[in-house]
Amino acid sequence: MTDTDLNTADCDVIVIGAGIHGAGVAQAAAAAGYSVRVLEQYDRPALGSSCKSSKLIHGGLRYLESGQFHLVRECLREREILLRIAPHLVRLMRFHIPVYSHTSRRPWKIGLGLALYSLFSRRSFQRLRKSRWRRNEAIGLDGLRTDGLDAVFSYYDAQTDDARLTRAVLASARSLGAVLTPAAVFENARCTPRGVELAYRSDAGLHQLRARVLVNAAGPWVNRVLQRIDPAPPQPGIELVQGAHIVLPHAIGQPYYLEAIRDRRAVFVTPWRGHALVGTTETHYTGDPAAVAPLPAEIEYLLEVYNHYFGRAFAASDLIEAFAGLRVLPGGEGPAFDKSRDTHIFAQPAHRPVVFSIYGGKLTSYRAVSARLVARLRHVLPRRGAIADTATLALPQID
Repeated sequence: MTDTDLNTADCDVIVIGAGIHGAGVAQAAAAAGYSVRVLEQYDRPALGSSCKSSKLIHGGLRYLESGQFHLVRECLREREILLRIAPHLVRLMRFHIPVYSHTSRRPWKIGLGLALYSLFSRRSFQRLRKSRWRRNEAIGLDGLRTDGLDAVFSYYDAQTDDARLTRAVLASARSLGAVLTPAAVFENARCTPRGVELAYRSDAGLHQLRARVLVNAAGPWVNRVLQRIDPAPPQPGIELVQGAHIVLPHAIGQPYYLEAIRDRRAVFVTPWRGHALVGTTETHYTGDPAAVAPLPAEIEYLLEVYNHYFGRAFAASDLIEAFAGLRVLPGGEGPAFDKSRDTHIFAQPAHRPVVFSIYGGKLTSYRAVSARLVARLRHVLPRRGAIADTATLALPQID
């Protein structure tokens, strides 16, 4: 069900953005019985940040270090839900953490963190026997260097194809009655006592829509959308942080959680379509979100990590692919690593909100965030009869 022939009739909810959060909100709202319309600026969904992630469905092991226990618990719950409702899209994998003499986090600290992670997830972790990686470094550890290696831990997390997952969630939303309008560029909106009057542009010209509620799920464009709404809602301060990834021509069998030599950040190396996916970085970004691309310095940084741990000499000319996406983090001072990864939902105006904006968010927790937002919609929308539960609704098979 696409939209080119759909009349500009009133609907309950208009969602701006068909990334993972826009798709999730559309599915949750449609499952709750609301009529939903999704506007996407590109000609198909998941072409922004939702196809440029690390491809992980995980609890965020490193967030334990900054005390974000509630976020880790939520993400681990959502990981288990996704393993049940989308086993064709989300695959449980055993990740490995090598600890070297130069590693800043010592084995006791990593073991303590993994014990807490396992307690939240109810999936065990292991400390590998030294004989397993001392006897032959090429067996079981993909050629990972073993000189100076003190310990190797393994634990469970999951991997997905982020773009396919987003498309599957949106396909589920459409099966519940939601309507997608691709290649629809948001122009402006006006809040009225009855809801929102919105204009968008397509190849066919300018179009008008009316809805009771507008959900701004535009990702890194979130404040740019708010700037075009009258009366102008307040804009929370944000920082856009670029995360780059590279794909290298080295087939590996399992994922690794590594510590970057230069700044001790976490870097993942995971199997991806017969190659090795390496990421990510954290670089402040101020440009057009549509123009984000890996910087030479980021590529050098990731190559340095990979070559150090796997004894390789890959150069930028060896890359199969490089891509970058944007995270939306709270503004203010301090390094991106230390900032909260919580998702925030801002509702405006406060007395009877008709505009809801999503700030931040993780691929793993999209469903929980969407459910919370739709729970808030029930206070401002007419009562509807729910037709599905997204926690149990199986996601469809898609190409």
